[in-house]
Amino acid sequence: MTVHDPTRYTEAFEREHGFTPAQWLDSLRGAVGAHPLELAADPGRARVRIGDGTLELQWTELPPRRIALVRMPRLAVSYRFSAVPHDRRVAFMRYFDLFMQRGGG
Repeated sequence: MTVHDPTRYTEAFEREHGFTPAQWLDSLRGAVGAHPLELAADPGRARVRIGDGTLELQWTELPPRRIALVRMPRLAVSYRFSAVPHDRRVAFMRYFDLFMQRGGG
């Protein structure tokens, strides 16, 4: 997947992220920018208000990925937009993806 590909920002999609749940929550607060973030009472769920619509996030911890002696954390994350127009989804996800980028070098 190419980052910032607007055709990938559909109303519902899933992704795998290289975070622990604690790292995800720490990053999530900044990744939503000025949009209100509501964490659900049960772990692994959140809602983001985007204008008159919402983004529902749900995540599950996966077994770490192992490459030789390296272990990388993984989360399966489900994204579900409701009543968020395509142009608003694209703008939100561009910022979100840039904020969530890790590694590099």
